[in-house]
Amino acid sequence: MVFVQLTALSTLLLIATLIWGQLDQRTLDGVPVWVKPAKFAVSFLVHFATLAIIVALMSPENAELRIVAGVGWVLAAVFVAEMAYLIFQAAQAQHSHFNDTTSFHSTMYSLMGVGAVVLIALPVVIAWLAKGDIAFGPATQSGIWWGAIISFVLTVIIGGYLGGNGSHFVGDQSNPELVLPFFGWSTEVGDLRPAHFLSLHALQVLPLIGLWADRTDQGITTIWVAGFIYSALTVALFIQALFGQPLIRI
Repeated sequence: MVFVQLTALSTLLLIATLIWGQLDQRTLDGVPVWVKPAKFAVSFLVHFATLAIIVALMSPENAELRIVAGVGWVLAAVFVAEMAYLIFQAAQAQHSHFNDTTSFHSTMYSLMGVGAVVLIALPVVIAWLAKGDIAFGPATQSGIWWGAIISFVLTVIIGGYLGGNGSHFVGDQSNPELVLPFFGWSTEVGDLRPAHFLSLHALQVLPLIGLWADRTDQGITTIWVAGFIYSALTVALFIQALFGQPLIRI
């Protein structure tokens, strides 16, 4: 199954970038150059693992549809292209994002944006099949569906703004060390990435809540409430960043 293969490939790329990062300790803006490819490998791993689990648990008549395989192969093509460019830029110690130093870099950044939309849009097709699949309980069906929809809508809005902002930051990040460990989110000025992070991962959170709701007989109302709270929190973090306020000030 293509989603399992993509999960395995993402894992291998994560391991490779982490190992190479120990051998190549160059930095870019104070951050090791291999951190970004590693972070994207983690994100892809979680994304594809989620889709792999959903498809694996589907009824065979849905899981074996050509459209499911088609979605997988399109996502595979985008994934390979995005990771190849990230690794290429890291190897040169150059930015992959917000890089308009040449027409080539500007074009590649624009193409990465298109790829990001594809990566977050096509899972809606899988979710549409899952929401009517009797292999899932009603709350899990709803969690998968609304997780995909919320993730798509909020990511297009927040990611689109982020892409056009020219920076992750809203304000002047004067000290590159004033960031949260691992995430790199600013503790000095507004940072759009916390809201972007939440928008991306609705597809993981809401199906898990749905699975819990089915097992505890809570009903699909739980998903509607959880979806509203999750969306409100994401929007609140987005607005907070727009006002130049960090997630946590240290």
